[in-house]
Amino acid sequence: MIKRVEATEKAIELISILKEKHGDLMFYQAGGCCEGTQPQCFEKGGFYQRMGDVCIGKIEDSEFWVDKDLFEYWKHAHFTLDVLDGFGAGGFSLETPLKKTFKIVYRIFTEEEEKNLEPVYHIQ
Repeated sequence: MIKRVEATEKAIELISILKEKHGDLMFYQAGGCCEGTQPQCFEKGGFYQRMGDVCIGKIEDSEFWVDKDLFEYWKHAHFTLDVLDGFGAGGFSLETPLKKTFKIVYRIFTEEEEKNLEPVYHIQ
């Protein structure tokens, strides 16, 4: 099965630091506006998903949720979670006090990958 979301080593290192401090984590990628355009990292259960939001996979045992409308737009794309130094748009994300920002790098799945994607699940 082809994963829909993966992480760079830099992101995995930061997740490890955040887990040590905060326990289990979750990610949420919104489409912009109030939530910002970068993925947000929360303590597990610290963000309430909306009806129809989509879990596209896990990174280091942390669910990665995507806004339902954004998923429709990006359902043919692979997400790679990475980290930048500095503050991003999301001041509520757990990495902000560490002067880090999670970001997503997208690429389109190949036709062969599309046939073997891991399943997603939705908030009902």
